[in-house]
Amino acid sequence: MSKAYASTIVPAPADTVWAIIRDFDGLPTWHTGIAKSSIDDGLPPDLVGCIRTLVLQDGASIREKLLALSDVDRSMSYDFQASPFPVRDYEATLRVLPVTDGDASFVEWSATFTAAESDEAAMRDTFAKGVFQSGLDALKQHVAKTRKA
Repeated sequence: MSKAYASTIVPAPADTVWAIIRDFDGLPTWHTGIAKSSIDDGLPPDLVGCIRTLVLQDGASIREKLLALSDVDRSMSYDFQASPFPVRDYEATLRVLPVTDGDASFVEWSATFTAAESDEAAMRDTFAKGVFQSGLDALKQHVAKTRKA
């Protein structure tokens, strides 16, 4: 089992950041790698068990199932139902924690997965840097813009 991980500090309160992240259908509003998102069967995006279909900027498609959503813990977990990535048993968690020294948030995004040994390092790098860190960088920019507006 491999793990991919990225984290950042967002200069905004945890509740503000969580309000953006908790929308399981909202990735295209802040993650620049996601072109479109839709929730299957018209279900609410905060219903555990709902499935979203993401269209990436390159046209590839991913289906993900919301496994857990906690407003108390400010966290969500999801898995791949279908993806172009050569991995199995993928499960990711996105979490927001308050930074007690100032008005900021600690945001972490991680995933565990299984991949062939020949793909493992590349997939870890793809998720940690190409998806998670780039998404967290975009989240910081999005939060900064919305706070100025």
